[in-house]
Amino acid sequence: MAEPHSVPSSQPATSGALPPLGLYAHIPWCVRKCPYCDFNSHAVSEQIPQRAYLQALLRDLDHDLPLVAGRAVGSIFIGGGTPSLLAAETVRDLLEGVGARLGWAADIEITLEANPGTVEQGRFAELRAAGVNRLSIGVQSFDDRLLRAIGRIHDGAEARRAAEAAHAAGFVNLNLDLMCGLPGQTVAQARRDAEVAVALGPGHVSHYQLTLEPNTAFYQNPPGLPDEDALEPMQEGAQGVLGAAGYGQYEVSSFARAGRQCRHNLNYWRFGDYLGMGAGAHAKLTDPASGSITRTSKQRHPERYLRTAGQSAGISSSRVLGREDIVLEFMMNALRLNEGFDEPTFTARTGLPLEAAAEPLRRAQALGLLEWTGCRARATAQGRHFLNDLLALFLPETP
Repeated sequence: MAEPHSVPSSQPATSGALPPLGLYAHIPWCVRKCPYCDFNSHAVSEQIPQRAYLQALLRDLDHDLPLVAGRAVGSIFIGGGTPSLLAAETVRDLLEGVGARLGWAADIEITLEANPGTVEQGRFAELRAAGVNRLSIGVQSFDDRLLRAIGRIHDGAEARRAAEAAHAAGFVNLNLDLMCGLPGQTVAQARRDAEVAVALGPGHVSHYQLTLEPNTAFYQNPPGLPDEDALEPMQEGAQGVLGAAGYGQYEVSSFARAGRQCRHNLNYWRFGDYLGMGAGAHAKLTDPASGSITRTSKQRHPERYLRTAGQSAGISSSRVLGREDIVLEFMMNALRLNEGFDEPTFTARTGLPLEAAAEPLRRAQALGLLEWTGCRARATAQGRHFLNDLLALFLPETP
């Protein structure tokens, strides 16, 4: 093991350089709430107040601008909910409003999440013209029975047509979301979903397991899910299909062709900074003077957000992270990545010496959950399989 190097001073280490900055915009509406979804999303009961919400987003951003003065954003992610329900004109005006307030990189990545529904497909070309250059489609499965079992409103044919429509609209940077461990799903069906996805030629595939989250319909009334013995071959089979087709795994649930990794999510996992605007949106920002790290969240309910955006009342929570919280949050993100992290990145992003995490790092290595190659640490295959156990080693000790 390359032991974590001690820093002579017990004071926070600072590099002087701020982390990269991203921007997340949350659109909280969808056609119907999926029974497994624990995101801040609300089924549309009437017409979405698009113009009012757009103005609220820009007021929200104006309120936060002093916190990022002089900094440029490298990525924008418009998530939800179902952002593809917005008119392309609204998306264009949002991006123009952001551009008028913030500088951004010439090669900025601008992602918008979309559902495969026919209505959304009709907007793909207009969304591309509005400035979106990366589309993320929530396919989940191409099997009609499985889609019905998880409450999705599209079918397999619509999902395939959505990917084709995205290509036709000029989206060379396309992600397809797939889930495994669905009610009644077999190993063969999981492999088949991956094969269909590969045949549609996206640059990126997200492949993750269905989990039952609190405050969801599935948590209250659990469906029959595959047992643990089936889950591992299900994941390995589908991920083997992706690997054989040239999709490299770079994070626990993320696979990409060369150059198509999601830059916005990579910034999260590398403990970068990000602004959050929209109902329930979260932010993480590093103070340039003190190096302190603050996490904030905005009002969750759309109606309350619309009333308070751009005011101090629009912030529902704000806290400065303590030393132990910083170590835990860094590890929760960085150890999801196949690349892991190195000591300079830890110090630059946390403002702490690596010695602050030395003891749990040693325990993780002793348990075979973490390995060192030179000065780079990363989860072993066993550590990725038991990621929660690995991360639990970094939890603050309670008296």
